[in-house]
Amino acid sequence: MEQKRSYYEAYEDRYQQVHREGVQWFSDSPSKIVGQVIQKYGITKQAEILEIGCGEGRDAAYLLKEGYHILATDLSKEAIDYCKEKFSDFRENFCTLDCLNEKLEQKFDFIYAVAVLHMFVMDEDRKKFYNFIGEHLKENGIALIGTMGNGEFESCSNPDDAFTLQSRTHEQTGKDMMIAGTSCRIVNFDTMHKEIHSAGLECLESGMTSILPDFPVMMVAVVKKERR
Repeated sequence: MEQKRSYYEAYEDRYQQVHREGVQWFSDSPSKIVGQVIQKYGITKQAEILEIGCGEGRDAAYLLKEGYHILATDLSKEAIDYCKEKFSDFRENFCTLDCLNEKLEQKFDFIYAVAVLHMFVMDEDRKKFYNFIGEHLKENGIALIGTMGNGEFESCSNPDDAFTLQSRTHEQTGKDMMIAGTSCRIVNFDTMHKEIHSAGLECLESGMTSILPDFPVMMVAVVKKERR
């Protein structure tokens, strides 16, 4: 009997559906906020860096080419296989990871997850996400979390609809595609800060940014482990 998949695994379907059309879902433009945080907090090229939810590899590829040490992970095998083929010089830097149910032996100086948190709609899953970050940060490490939202409005999709096909317009080509609806939960800053604190993390700063053309509005927070 086939094991029932979790709602957030619908992104595997979306990547497969899009890649079959010979295109990628997201642009190749790296997220400027990642570089800005690296510069502001003095993350060196000797630092151990983890990306959660690398997708089609835009941020990881940019940083790897700049000489940073990165382990880029994603839940989707399709996405990781795509990255390994597209960025063949860095094949060993990409691997699958379900951060809600798996752990790594390594700890990191810097962890970033851009446009990942909003895919987790259940409270227990969001808690697991934050706990993973806390468990995998070095004592003086920091993490960057970016999630969809304007900081005020809250909404939540029905996880039962995550695998349902929906008509979506492909940004780069303007072509309409039938793809998995996936999942999305948008929270405000008050909720986000409460989630961060309840996971034993301290918010160093939070605010708004944009990652064009894919995410015109995005909430971001830089966190570290709370001192015990």
